[in-house]
Order: sequence, then structure tokens, then C-alpha cells
Amino acid sequence: MFRHVVMFTWVAGTTEEQKAEVETGLRKLPGAIPEIRRYEIGQDAGMNPGNYEFAVVADFDSEEDYLVYRDHPVHRAFIADVIRPILAGRAAVQYTI
Repeated sequence: MFRHVVMFTWVAGTTEEQKAEVETGLRKLPGAIPEIRRYEIGQDAGMNPGNYEFAVVADFDSEEDYLVYRDHPVHRAFIADVIRPILAGRAAVQYTI
């Protein structure tokens, strides 16, 4: 198995509607990209100052399947159209589990 973890922070002024659009859109990706084996997303619980605001944990059968997801046109369009306009910061890691 291969895991991808990404965390985001949003620009000041990002609305609750924009955050909900991110969450709704990301929840649709497993239906569009069959290489995704497990997909968890969520907003930070707000318990510790300085945390990232949102996280995605995605599991794949292989590194190749992750690359399909990474480069998939539905995924790329969602990033460009919905995430990038409100993105202040991003951190990511991929590893074998």
C-alpha cells in the first residue's frame, strides 16, 4: 500500500461556503478515480493553534496508482478551480505502508 497525506491552510477571508465546496468536491474523487483504495478528509478540530486547517489521507495499492490520482484530470481541475484560489499553504508526504 502507498499513502498520500496532504494538509492545507486557507487564505484570510475564505468563507465557510468555500470550505464546504472543498470538502464536498474531495468526497467525490473516489467515485471518479478508481485507483483510490481509501480516502479520508477532514477539517482540523481547532484544538492546537498553528495547525493546518484541512487534511486528506489517501491510500493506493501502489505508487503507480497514486500517480494516476495525482495526474488525473478531474483531480487536477478540482485543485485548479477550487483549492488553489483559497490556498495559503500546503504540506504533503507520500510513503509506503
